Amino acid sequence: MSINKENNLLNKKIVYDLTSFSHLDYPNHLSCIVWIVGCGFRCDYCYNSDIVFTKSGKYSFNDILSFLDTRINLLDAIVLSGGEATGVDLIPFCKQVKKKGFKIKLDTNGVNFEQIKKLLELKLLDYIALDYKAPKYKFTNITHSSLLKFDQFEQTLIYLINNNFDFEVRTTVHSDLLNENDINFIINYLYNKEYKGIYYLQNYFDSNNTIGNISKQQYQLNINQINTEKIKIQYRNF
Repeated sequence: MSINKENNLLNKKIVYDLTSFSHLDYPNHLSCIVWIVGCGFRCDYCYNSDIVFTKSGKYSFNDILSFLDTRINLLDAIVLSGGEATGVDLIPFCKQVKKKGFKIKLDTNGVNFEQIKKLLELKLLDYIALDYKAPKYKFTNITHSSLLKFDQFEQTLIYLINNNFDFEVRTTVHSDLLNENDINFIINYLYNKEYKGIYYLQNYFDSNNTIGNISKQQYQLNINQINTEKIKIQYRNF
C-alpha cells in the first residue's frame, strides 16, 4: 500500500466509538476498545446494530493513535471490535499500534481469512476472540449471510488451531435461536478439529427486553445438558 493510501485510511473516520478503559475484554490485560463501523452479518440478536449499519464514525485511526500516546504505560493493549473490524484494512493501523508497545486483541467473525492470516504473519496480533455464530445448518438463518461465509470462518478456525495461536472460541446463545443440541454439535465439531482452548458460552442478555425482532429470551440454556467432557467450557452471564 502506498503512503498516500495508508494516510487516507488512517485519516478516515471509521471508528464508531472508543471505550477508553476495560479490564474485562482482554484476559489479564488493561485495554481500550476500538469499535469499527460495518459488518457483513445481520445477526438478529446483535447488540451493536448502530455500529453495523453506520457508514462513518466519530474517530479516525489517527485519532486513536493520538489517544494511545496518552496511555503509554497505563494500558497494556487495545481491542479491535465492531461491527466487524476486519471489514477494513487493519494492517497500517496495527503497525503503528505495535510501534507504541501495545498488544492487540481482535474480536472477529473470522470470515476475512486473508487479512487475519496476513496480520498473524506480520505478528501484529496477540490474541483473537473468534465468534462461532451457529452450526452450519443454522448459520444462514442466524447471520443472514451465505454459507460461503461459514466456509471462510471455518478456514480461519482451522488456521488458528494449526498454528497454535492464542485464541478463544465463543458463541452468543439466545434460546429462540440456539438450543442445547446445537451447542453440543458445536462442541463435537471443535473437539473433532482438535481445538484445545476454552469454549465460551455467552448468554444473550438485553436489559431493554428487545433487540431488533428478537425478544428477551424466556429461559436460559440448560447448562446441565451441555457436554463438558470433550473441551473446556466457561459460561458468561449465565
